[in-house]
Amino acid sequence: MMTEQSIIVDAAPSDVYALAQDVANWPHILPHYNYVRVLRETQDARVAVMSARRNWMPVRWTAEQRLLPAIPRIEFVHIGGWAKGMRVAWIFDPLPQGTRVIITHDLAALQLPLVRTRLGRHIMSEQFIAPIASRTLASVKKAVESRRG
Repeated sequence: MMTEQSIIVDAAPSDVYALAQDVANWPHILPHYNYVRVLRETQDARVAVMSARRNWMPVRWTAEQRLLPAIPRIEFVHIGGWAKGMRVAWIFDPLPQGTRVIITHDLAALQLPLVRTRLGRHIMSEQFIAPIASRTLASVKKAVESRRG
């Protein structure tokens, strides 16, 4: 099962990528994020523990982030939490009016038996992934466009 959320941002792909790849800064630009703690970091990868809110409910996970600035693309693999095994990609499509930012979530490799079921994947997709990713995209858009003036 794949999910996809997207938004158009009035900025160049490189500008959106620069802000989006900086996960340590996400709690400052994403109001629904409680914290991001980077555990390990190299030039092109990070492992971080993240916590966000879905309305009143806290959600916590650990993810490995892979940075591909030349494309540009950002990939995550959830290595801890309810979504362990999920693969996430941030894609930055250039448009004449800016950038279409797409976040895909691939739930095919989920590892916990409860969320691997059809009902579990549906609940994760509709009740957690879509609302959090949509809010993330809206906040990234606001942050990038407000920096442009």
